[in-house]
Amino acid sequence: MSKVMLEVNELTTKYITRFGEDIYAVDHVSLKVEEGKSLGIAGESGCGKSTLALSLMGYYFPPLHYTSGEIIIDGRNISGMNPDDVRRSILGTEIAYIPQAAMNALNPTQKVIHLIEDVIQAHQPKTTKKEIYQMARERFELLGLPAEVLQKYPVELSGGMKQRTVIAISVILTPKILIADEPSSALDVTSQKMVIRMLRDLMEDGFIKSMIFITHELPLLYNVTDDIMVMYAGQMVEKASAHEAVFDPLHPYSKGLMGSIIVPEEGLRDVKLTAIPGVPPNLKNPPFGCRFAERCKYVQPECITSNVEMRQINDDRTYRCIFTEKELRKAYKND
Repeated sequence: MSKVMLEVNELTTKYITRFGEDIYAVDHVSLKVEEGKSLGIAGESGCGKSTLALSLMGYYFPPLHYTSGEIIIDGRNISGMNPDDVRRSILGTEIAYIPQAAMNALNPTQKVIHLIEDVIQAHQPKTTKKEIYQMARERFELLGLPAEVLQKYPVELSGGMKQRTVIAISVILTPKILIADEPSSALDVTSQKMVIRMLRDLMEDGFIKSMIFITHELPLLYNVTDDIMVMYAGQMVEKASAHEAVFDPLHPYSKGLMGSIIVPEEGLRDVKLTAIPGVPPNLKNPPFGCRFAERCKYVQPECITSNVEMRQINDDRTYRCIFTEKELRKAYKND
């Protein structure tokens, strides 16, 4: 069995509004990522994907607050750690983050090399500028980025180059886990392919040991990750291999996601597009029972009145529904 690099047990985090309302954007989420593996997280906007990403780093700023659960990185429990300790000993070295809108994450008034100096000296203060430049140059060239990028300002770079530069800076200290939050959004197809290829190379070349890739495009994860977790209204509703999640989704929400996207992969090109009706529930007051019930065409009274737990099919596949696997497959077949 491979070494577990990231283990999350019943993690719950919330936002507290200025009116004192609790919004549980991550509600009792559990997951594991093994060394050499990548996990995709999919779901529509507002389902809690990005909040989960921020929560996994253990670095909380109001209005986001840690509530309960465990976050274990390479055997070390970082739950409830002091934010300053997390910044010094966890962020950048144990776990790194590529934020949404990464192209806008670079300070436009500083050259790329100066941004890298800030990152490295925050963790390795005795490193000289000459050593940092040599380290950065070698790393950039290994990742297919020309050394002259180091002496440029972000405004001098194209969108794709900015994105790859942010990725290179994120892994400059060789973190064990990389969280990529929609790293290919807002890019043209060519740049998307370059970014995805770069992330793959990072895994293959050992710059990172495992990865979490977040997107609302479930089919994209098929080409990037080993496993896929689908989130809805702050909860995990399905976890499966990438192939199963894309070609054989089991939870009605996962199936709805796949049915609402044009997919070029063989075997899915002729699938008729369908829309998921309604909107996600308000997390200020989430419904009891299945949170997808109001939008689900297979809803039954017990979906609303019962506490819906995760069902486990095997070690690698689980889903949250009152229906058995056999009952769901029969319902899909009759559609």
